[in-house]
Amino acid sequence: MALLLSDAELQRHFFTPINDVFVFKSQDFRFFLDSQKIDNSYTRFANRIGLSINQKLLRENADVVLDFPFKDCVLSGGQSTEEGTDTVFHLENGEIKQSTQKRQEIFFNQVLAFDEIDRLLDPKAFANAKRINANGETVVTELNRNENGDITDNLIIKGNNLIALHTLATQFKGKVKLIYIDPPFNTGSDEFKYNDRFLRSTWLTFMKNRLEIAKELLSDNGAIFIHCDYNEDAYLRVLADEIFGTDSFIANIAVRSSTPSGTKTAHKDKKIIKQKDTILVYKKENLILKPQYMARENWDSHYSLFLDNKNGEYCFLKLLDVLNENGFPYSKLEQIDPRNEKVRQFIVKYKDNICRLTSHKDKEIDLISRTKFKDRIFINVLDNGVERLYFNGQMVSPISQGLKEIIVGKNLKEYWSMLVCDFWQDIDFQNTQNEGGVSFPTGKKPEALLYRIIDMVTEPNDIVLDFHLGSGTTAAVAHKMKRQYIGIEQMDYIETIALDRMKKVIAGEQGGISKAVNWQGGGELVYCELASLNETAKQQILATKNVENLTALFMEISRRYFLKYNVNVKDFVNNILPSDEFKALDLNEQKSMMLAMLDLNQLYLSYSDMTDENNGLSEAEQAFSRSFYGESK
Repeated sequence: MALLLSDAELQRHFFTPINDVFVFKSQDFRFFLDSQKIDNSYTRFANRIGLSINQKLLRENADVVLDFPFKDCVLSGGQSTEEGTDTVFHLENGEIKQSTQKRQEIFFNQVLAFDEIDRLLDPKAFANAKRINANGETVVTELNRNENGDITDNLIIKGNNLIALHTLATQFKGKVKLIYIDPPFNTGSDEFKYNDRFLRSTWLTFMKNRLEIAKELLSDNGAIFIHCDYNEDAYLRVLADEIFGTDSFIANIAVRSSTPSGTKTAHKDKKIIKQKDTILVYKKENLILKPQYMARENWDSHYSLFLDNKNGEYCFLKLLDVLNENGFPYSKLEQIDPRNEKVRQFIVKYKDNICRLTSHKDKEIDLISRTKFKDRIFINVLDNGVERLYFNGQMVSPISQGLKEIIVGKNLKEYWSMLVCDFWQDIDFQNTQNEGGVSFPTGKKPEALLYRIIDMVTEPNDIVLDFHLGSGTTAAVAHKMKRQYIGIEQMDYIETIALDRMKKVIAGEQGGISKAVNWQGGGELVYCELASLNETAKQQILATKNVENLTALFMEISRRYFLKYNVNVKDFVNNILPSDEFKALDLNEQKSMMLAMLDLNQLYLSYSDMTDENNGLSEAEQAFSRSFYGESK
């Protein structure tokens, strides 16, 4: 102990000072000894997944990953053809050619340990609140509530989702029926690359903190659907098992998300083409799922008969003969495609005639068959109150029993169906780019996918939450299905993409599932933002284009915003900023240095501080914040 205390660095790592006493952190010291024997990124030992970050196992680590500003594949360069590209020159056949390429920008991941947190997760105040409906936008100061005092407005919130989730917990804890999230996939295209700066453990910590508070928001009969892919689904499964419990695991759904291309090249390179995403499903405690159906791809050859009724007498015809008479050139039942539009229309028209014979083991029916079917006659029998048609001891089963309404393309049609299991191959991911009237750089999730998930778990007026809102698909579908919803997104495109999309939904746009659910427009939502403090300074730093502007910005930030208590502003301005060493740094490194000075506890304005006139919150914004927390002035 004396040796450990004698070294300042070891003392800082393994002891916590309390007044004049140093408390030994035995858990940290034991992990330090063990970590010298293992890979410090991830491994397995002592029957545990040894994911570690900062020399702590992930399960023992409460660090908060604050920022993941972009979804996968949008992290390099800007989001338009003009923004985020550089002109480059290369030699081709002896000539200098000019082209453009994505600019390799670095975005900043910020980690804050829980023992450093002061007020980060305190309930926050709101700003820029407005109610949006068919009449346009109006400033809103009060939210609608039901007789139980619960907020009934649809909410779209701009802000860091971890902080927003903790704020929501004050009003929605245990009330959310469904959570669907499509988080960053950690693909290597994003900022969590497997390099010295970002580890897999960092991504998992990011997910861990958000899933823990998300679980608190779920109702006892609620469920969460987490959309991911092969990059992290195995590790995410282990993490989710620990947070929700292995008994709460419902399914690992494989979704066919792409159509194979470049197969010849893949075969030559001995590659296995990625064609699917993964959706991990967990319940809170109790969950009742509504069965979902998809159209059959192949014909069930048992349905080979056509029951005809001529002059009041039943008789069987061969289905193939009837099809041929109606213009279908089939020679085998296997040639029939139930999804073909003309076939579908024929099936629906004759749904009570196309049939098969099935045996029945009911004793009463069996007795009737022995006594009355000896002459191979048809007979109607009441089976549990339902009239059934029998022939020679076997029940006549019409295809109508398997017809269900299924979303196909943009319409809801009656198809010969099969029960949806854990492989969803029938949803079109390829034609969603302009769904809802907006485009999105990473490609949006199909509205049909969200319809299936929302219909499976919820009923009208249940609350649906998506805290990685992106282009707004979850909110758009929930709105059309008359569910209450909450969407959270921290990027500026929440207004230009997600909110713009919702305005079109309210106006009655006819993309996605609109025709299928007979959407005609209407409804409303409330848009608001977490009242920003240091978040504003952070965004200003990230947007700076050169060191001169960055230097000028720092002077303003040091006056208006909150820096860490140990930042010596005078020394930084007089000695570091003018130095050749600082000027020689890459602009992103300079930004990173300034970001490190910001007090992360002060990213957003706490509700308890909103009346301070220095914070600049208007009377209307203060009134809205009080309304959110159910308080009066």
